[in-house]
Amino acid sequence: MAIRAVVQGIGHALPSKVLTNADLERMVDTTDEWIMQRTGIRERRICGPGDSNSGLATAASQEALADAKIDPSELDLVVCGTVTGDMLFPSTSCLVQSAIGAKRAGAFDVGAACAGFIYSLSVAGSMIEAGHARTVLVIGSDTLTRFVDWTDRSTCVLFGDGAGAVVLRAEEGTDRGLIETVLLADGDGARHIDLQAGGSRYPAWDPATQDVRQAIYMAGSEVYRFAVTAMGDACCRVLQQAGMDAADIDLFVPHQANLRIIESAAKRLGLPDEKVFLNVERYGNTSGASIPIGLYEASKSGRLRRGMVVMTVGFGAGLVWGANLIRW
Repeated sequence: MAIRAVVQGIGHALPSKVLTNADLERMVDTTDEWIMQRTGIRERRICGPGDSNSGLATAASQEALADAKIDPSELDLVVCGTVTGDMLFPSTSCLVQSAIGAKRAGAFDVGAACAGFIYSLSVAGSMIEAGHARTVLVIGSDTLTRFVDWTDRSTCVLFGDGAGAVVLRAEEGTDRGLIETVLLADGDGARHIDLQAGGSRYPAWDPATQDVRQAIYMAGSEVYRFAVTAMGDACCRVLQQAGMDAADIDLFVPHQANLRIIESAAKRLGLPDEKVFLNVERYGNTSGASIPIGLYEASKSGRLRRGMVVMTVGFGAGLVWGANLIRW
């Protein structure tokens, strides 16, 4: 009998500090109207001095484990989708593994930017289906505001911080769980979104690093054009691979990067508004945390219930993109 990777619990964590568009109007040459028209974002959560990526990831993980009624000692693996680790190494997943007391679990990070949770969920689900793990904690966590140039109005209005996590467990004799995934990439688009300083090519300690970009760079128009096509294509491809169509989707939880991109993908699929989950107005783009936070809020509000089919889709720096189909 086939083994399925089933979501048993979910959690999230957000910084307490709220940065509104009105706040940004006092920081940079922008307006609430300009931001809302182009992105749909009204406010976002940002890390304060006492916050960290691993701290948010740990809090989300603890909530997910409590929701699943699973002890950390039962975990076989911790997988974290992030590109904003506390340090280059050790990995965020290892810091979380220690903090939650998952003594017998392996741990590693997946660096797929805003598609990090989609990639991480696919890896974890495949490990379970192959019999290499039984219980896996999957996290999406990012703190991109720590890498924002607050004088660049084209990027500083976009990002927020947060974390989300799910516990997957192997089950037999069920139709619940991860149904299908597509993972895609186009490294030719790497130049469109990057953070140059801080890696091995441009080490933070090297004086020459001062001549390269220290903050997130994004070619907005190029990324927008890519995302509008990529989101819809990934959705169509994952449905085709699963032998399903848009009518089978009960809820659509896309990466919350830009309202217009989400609306374009939903329109291509022919999904009515009531099947599309949105929280971009309140949190902005939380990168790898975006989708699990959306799944958390949809689940806790009753919009996502056991047995429903939920589609996730996202895109990010790499360029990478992908989609999951899950029977909740």
